[in-house]
Amino acid sequence: MIFSFTGAQSTGKSTLLKKLHEQNGDYPFTFVPEVTRLVMRDYQMAINEDGDDLTQMLIMTEHIRNIYKNRTDRLMRGMHQIYDRCALDGIVYSHWLLDKGKLSRSCFEASEIIYKKIKSKYDIIFYTSPDDVKLVDDGERSTNINFRNDIINLFDLYINSYKGKIVELKGSVKERLDTIKSTLANYNIDIKI
Repeated sequence: MIFSFTGAQSTGKSTLLKKLHEQNGDYPFTFVPEVTRLVMRDYQMAINEDGDDLTQMLIMTEHIRNIYKNRTDRLMRGMHQIYDRCALDGIVYSHWLLDKGKLSRSCFEASEIIYKKIKSKYDIIFYTSPDDVKLVDDGERSTNINFRNDIINLFDLYINSYKGKIVELKGSVKERLDTIKSTLANYNIDIKI
């Protein structure tokens, strides 16, 4: 099965993934790192508010790659995949860049096609609520509060129209981990938290 985390910057995704990995090691998940920072580091591309057509096409391509690369082999070995971000993030950030005139309409439409084609591949998407988490500078993410609020509003827009399986994570780290554990238990996946 494929699980992913999604949400605005500085909403606790990395903290939760780190805790899951610390407690469970490499089983029952193959942990798949976030693609945006990969694009920034591997291609020296600007991200967040400074993204553009090329940035978003690379990001959406990496989301496709995550879904299809080695997927069959991992799933056949009983390894569930858990992603740090998914195509939902890609379309939200593409939408923001389009609204700000930093992304062409054709690039947005291509991103939207990719999003629509692969969104059903995620079995569960864990949305990390921004309500309980402060914006923290980690040296890579944007600390612009207006940008973050715009992104949160766009997530709300897409999640409200999303017909997939979104599970909202709220509260403390422990409460969020408890929600993850109980959600995965519905799929007979037992994890330590």
